[in-house]
Amino acid sequence: MNRSAIKSRLTVPLPTGEEPPPLRRPRRKMQRVTMMDVARTAGVSPSTVSLYLRRPEAVSPAAGQEIAQAIEALGYVPNLVAGGLAAAGSRVVSVIVPSIRNAFFAETVAAMQTELARDGLQVMLGHSEYSDTDEEALIRTALAWAPAAIVLTGLEHSKGARKLLAAGGTPVVEMWELGEQAPIDMAVGFSHTAVGATAARHFAQQGKRHFAFLGARLAQDRRAAARAEGFVAEARRLGLPEPPVLNHPAPATAEAGAQLLGRVQASLPGLEAVACSNDLIALGVLFECQRRGIAVPADLAVIGFGDLSFSSTSNPPLTTIRPSGDLIGREVARLIHACVHGTRPPPGACIVDTGHLLVERKSG
Repeated sequence: MNRSAIKSRLTVPLPTGEEPPPLRRPRRKMQRVTMMDVARTAGVSPSTVSLYLRRPEAVSPAAGQEIAQAIEALGYVPNLVAGGLAAAGSRVVSVIVPSIRNAFFAETVAAMQTELARDGLQVMLGHSEYSDTDEEALIRTALAWAPAAIVLTGLEHSKGARKLLAAGGTPVVEMWELGEQAPIDMAVGFSHTAVGATAARHFAQQGKRHFAFLGARLAQDRRAAARAEGFVAEARRLGLPEPPVLNHPAPATAEAGAQLLGRVQASLPGLEAVACSNDLIALGVLFECQRRGIAVPADLAVIGFGDLSFSSTSNPPLTTIRPSGDLIGREVARLIHACVHGTRPPPGACIVDTGHLLVERKSG
């Protein structure tokens, strides 16, 4: 995709000197798998497949086994809103996020819902709690209601989920992440690795040499883990000591941030700066600094991620990186609007880089 064409369409430009991740053309999607396809593969009649879906016990065990294997192989999902209700089902957009507790995704979904409502579309929200298995189950349920589109978070999904989406024939938008991996269909987001690199460069430009990354649930939250990887890689590139990455196993909270600061202070003498996986972790760091008498930013510089509502009014105001969640929501809605109205964007316009912005305040 032409990079200048991407930037000209967005209200939030990429930061100066920031290179967007390589963009690859999304692969073409398969047509929706039908009951006829299942019947043909299983070697039975469509009426037998229909009976099996409604009353499995009414079908012979041999036929039932053939049908079940065909459904699994093809990734078939029965349409629960077939017939008279199909039109109603098509007005639903299924949105699956990792957590409904996360304020980042709340902002995105709110902006998306406002825009989709102009087309008479309603959002059906599900959350996976960072579980690929739960996400796959939610996708299966969503496809059964013939949604106008499915919106997923991130680019990483299970093989089963990808098979379901490829067979479903439904427009798919992956949001909040761009990377080297091609999207399933369409994507709106930014490089989390580049976000981590921005934080490391910011500290280096301030003359800091010894810093660390503090995060929560990094094994499950792959986007936060990518920010940590970008942070460490940029420090290495700049010839600085490799920053340690400390992980809290529980969800990101201010309490987790306070505990992480205690751990890193004990293990890394001479610490000058910390980058946090989000603003809640950073807020906990600020609280713990006050409790320990650590001056921010004189003794310790702190940077967050998210630019949440409290970030500008914390003490001191928090330096952070803004991902423009509302813009992501609006761009996702724009792509869905085009698909619903039969003007699906060409492949080169199906990937939208919303960039990120360093918001420099008093904490570092």
